[in-house]
Amino acid sequence: MAQEVFKRTEKKYLLDRETYGNLIFRIFMHMEPDKFFESNIMSLYYDTPDYRLIRTSIEKPVFKEKVRLRSYGVPKDNSTAFLEYKRKYKGIVYKRRTFMALNDILRFIDGEDVEENNPQIENELRYAFEYYNELAPRMMISYHRYSFYGKEDSNLRLTIDDNVLYRGYDLDLRDGIYGRQLLKPGQHLMEIKIPGAMPLWLSHILDELKIYPTSFSKYGTAYTRLMVEGKLNGGDKFDDVEIKKAI
Repeated sequence: MAQEVFKRTEKKYLLDRETYGNLIFRIFMHMEPDKFFESNIMSLYYDTPDYRLIRTSIEKPVFKEKVRLRSYGVPKDNSTAFLEYKRKYKGIVYKRRTFMALNDILRFIDGEDVEENNPQIENELRYAFEYYNELAPRMMISYHRYSFYGKEDSNLRLTIDDNVLYRGYDLDLRDGIYGRQLLKPGQHLMEIKIPGAMPLWLSHILDELKIYPTSFSKYGTAYTRLMVEGKLNGGDKFDDVEIKKAI
């Protein structure tokens, strides 16, 4: 059964091609490829007409949240999809998600009755759609992901994303994987997800390779770029300081 509740710290790192190669060589001593080691992930972010959720997130508050619909690969109507409510408070990420056939999730979002998978989580998602007025698809982000877990602690997760694409149109998972590149050529986005303290061996590797955490949001960066170009509806343009903070 797919995991539905997550509580962990998530750290992000941007890697160039050389650093990526050096890192992979070292982590194979301590980590194993995940059961679903290689995957294409599609994430459809829901937001208000004025992009309230991502605008708040960019301001780096103590508490922020996102709602997204996710699939692994391009789904069909009956493919499994995941509706997620992701909240971050004082650096700790709390993620709740339910999974159903894509058609059923879309019906759930529209307020129709569907066979429930986890009533508690689905009630939280209903609350989010009621609380934030007019939540609707606003940004599509897809990427190719490699996933690892710790040999000594399977709760330690490490993912590396490349070919990160974004678009603010054709906002349906079934439309497929395409869009504009979010990262620079040869760049990779790594995330380390840990329930507690980072293991010493991993800290030593990061220090050795001079890999430092960064503040990077796929949705936030995509939103900012399209907003600067005047390709989004709603909201004011950011000034230079706000743009640098977001990127």
